[in-house]
Amino acid sequence: MKQDILTAIQENMGSFSKGQKRIANFILESYDKAAFMTASKLGQTTNVSESTVVRFAAELGYDGYPSMQKSLQKMIRSRLTSVQRIEIANDTIGDDVVSSVLRSDISMIRSTLEELDRSRFNGAVDALLKARKIYIMGVRSSSSISRFMAFHFNLIFDNVCEISANTVSEVYEQILRVGPEDVVIGVCFPRYSSRTVKAMHYARDRGATVIAITDSEASPIAAQANITLTAKSGMASFVDSLVAPMSLVSALIVAVSQKRSQDVANTFQQLEQIWDEYDVYEKVGN
Repeated sequence: MKQDILTAIQENMGSFSKGQKRIANFILESYDKAAFMTASKLGQTTNVSESTVVRFAAELGYDGYPSMQKSLQKMIRSRLTSVQRIEIANDTIGDDVVSSVLRSDISMIRSTLEELDRSRFNGAVDALLKARKIYIMGVRSSSSISRFMAFHFNLIFDNVCEISANTVSEVYEQILRVGPEDVVIGVCFPRYSSRTVKAMHYARDRGATVIAITDSEASPIAAQANITLTAKSGMASFVDSLVAPMSLVSALIVAVSQKRSQDVANTFQQLEQIWDEYDVYEKVGN
């Protein structure tokens, strides 16, 4: 369904039943909460049956309530403030926080695996292996992923640049000489960083191959990318859940290392000698 869901609700208001109108009005007024409610919870909140909620989704052209819910979530995730996230979490997570959060992460990893475009993934691997220079950028919560990737890529390649984003000018100073033989990886998850999106736009204009690692094709960074790799992300209160994206990046690192197995083996042989000589790691046991 390409039409904005809120617009669709407003345009179809006249055709809804009395119960469906209660659902519609609640979504229009509190779509940030409705997007994360089950059909049963939404029905209880609006004093209608769960089946009425399901029929409401069908009336809007969705093939089921989950599809309508996903449409709402995609629309609002990048708009939610931290306060709104906390309020939603209080309503949806419940008392068993550990089970709720871990089960959500398991579900997102499973969905990422099922929906991953393998040809794009292989294309990203090939591009990295051919790159003159590899630039990696992610800011705010996404920086945990970009740093993880940069740390491991630096053990595989000698041409990796992790872009620090302390100021806008520093970003462009670091990618000033990017060109057609380079690969620029942008990691961008809600709430999307405009700094990352603009930097990828610059890199694309300079002819570099841009790889976006993000949550969906609708992400603003996807429009700037030659290759988009998607991984499901979620939120637990004000915390961004990035387990699935981290897993995807781990797979990318392993895939690249397999292609350069001999070089990687030689590198780690040297590193092990250095680590041992300079007591980098604590020796455990005898």
